[in-house]
Amino acid sequence: MRRAMALAAAGERAPGASPIGCVIVRDGRIIGQGHNEVGQTCDPTAHAEVVAMRRAGQALGQPQFRGAVLYSTLQPCGMCTMASIWAGISRIVYGAERAQVHRMYFEDRHFDTMDFIRDAFKADLTVTGGVLADECAAMYYAPGDEPPAEEQANI
Repeated sequence: MRRAMALAAAGERAPGASPIGCVIVRDGRIIGQGHNEVGQTCDPTAHAEVVAMRRAGQALGQPQFRGAVLYSTLQPCGMCTMASIWAGISRIVYGAERAQVHRMYFEDRHFDTMDFIRDAFKADLTVTGGVLADECAAMYYAPGDEPPAEEQANI
């Protein structure tokens, strides 16, 4: 999680990026990592988790990462959770919970990522939330904050 947090900090400093970091580990080795690149690439799918999955796929030469653990600084959105399911990721570990950060970080509807996992019949995918949650949440706008309007893409 600390590596994901460092990537999130790098995203905070990069023009057009945002402070969400992700690392994918398998057999004790990082196979993919990245931060949110949506603004940099003008690609709405370039969330940190998807960026890390793309890099893992390139590194491994395959689209499946069975046995891998995905670490993200923020609870994954629906798109990233479904991509994790398709990639065969075995475990998702995330830091800040949805309720700890401003609503702008998530789609407008309140989906629970566990609903996606149950609906996909993925009993072999486990999710652990709240790892270093307060430290991760401190990297984002809090629920009561008033972030600049130009940063509020999901509202």
